[in-house]
Amino acid sequence: AMAGWGWARAVRGLLLDVSGVLYDSGADGGVPIAGSAEAVRRIKASGLKLQLCTNETQATRESFVRKLRAMGFDISVAQVTAPAPAACRLLSQRGLRPHLLVHDDLIPEFAEIDKTNPNCVVLGDAAENFTYANLNEAFRLLIGMEKPVLISLGKGRYYKETDGLKLDVGAYMKALEYACDIQAEVVGKPAKRFFESALAELGVPPEQAVMIGDDIVSDVGGAQQCGMRAVQVRTGKYRPSDENHPEVKPDAYVNNLAEAVDIILQQL
Repeated sequence: AMAGWGWARAVRGLLLDVSGVLYDSGADGGVPIAGSAEAVRRIKASGLKLQLCTNETQATRESFVRKLRAMGFDISVAQVTAPAPAACRLLSQRGLRPHLLVHDDLIPEFAEIDKTNPNCVVLGDAAENFTYANLNEAFRLLIGMEKPVLISLGKGRYYKETDGLKLDVGAYMKALEYACDIQAEVVGKPAKRFFESALAELGVPPEQAVMIGDDIVSDVGGAQQCGMRAVQVRTGKYRPSDENHPEVKPDAYVNNLAEAVDIILQQL
């Protein structure tokens, strides 16, 4: 496992994906992945910087962090880079008033944003809210706009929950793109701006950071395009076929976060 890890000597900060790396989400609230809470403690004790970079859009950062802390992860809200706050910044800067098609639990993140007479649609992982009626309402709003603006909080295809794989926001984003003949603007991984804001919050340059994730495209590919190293864990939505991906080649594979942290700390 150690071969080819020389680059880890330069690492000053870690960006961690959350779902599939720290825990597997589920209707039961989720299950921590063995060794992950201890790995987070070891990162902090080592003096390395730590930031979670997540496309999680089913909860506010506050409730998300409460859930993580209840699972034994020592994490603060400031250590979470998530799409909703980034989208709020973008909406404010551009004077956009969103129609929200998001999970009910995410709505408080948009409390300060003017939502009257919408001039754009914001799409998140709405789960059960992705009904035909709700998608059609978003479609009608977009198709009726002179310059339709669709903002998507990520573009994942699917993710893993304890009871199996779940369709993610990207599938619904593609449906609206196709129906309206438009291109969505993605806020979240793998968008370069999103990784850059995570790095800014981490406080290290890309060449001193490593991303650890379970998603070959969003986590590994996105981070590498930003000039970071990226490690793929064989947990979460990882599938053996990822190792033959035509475009993305991780800097390393590990069985889980704990193994990645072990190796990185040995290099320092």
